[in-house]
Amino acid sequence: QAADSKREQFRRYLEKSGVLDTLTKVLVALYEEPEKPNSALDFLKHHLGASAPENPEVEALRLEVAEMKEKYEAVVEENKKLKTKVKVY
Repeated sequence: QAADSKREQFRRYLEKSGVLDTLTKVLVALYEEPEKPNSALDFLKHHLGASAPENPEVEALRLEVAEMKEKYEAVVEENKKLKTKVKVY
């Protein structure tokens, strides 16, 4: 009976955290797919990954890329200015 109690607690935990709902939605999407994918597992991974919250590390990398683009543009502009100075003298 202890095992049944633990299972029930775990089921409630999954339900409360939204895991059961999310899995159900993805499995229904797979079921309704007119042409079944070659890999059901890849389908699940893709659809679960799409609804997962953004990884903080990915967001940090996006910010870093944006900063690097700004620095790159500034360096390109500075390069143009320096080239015109060199041609003037």
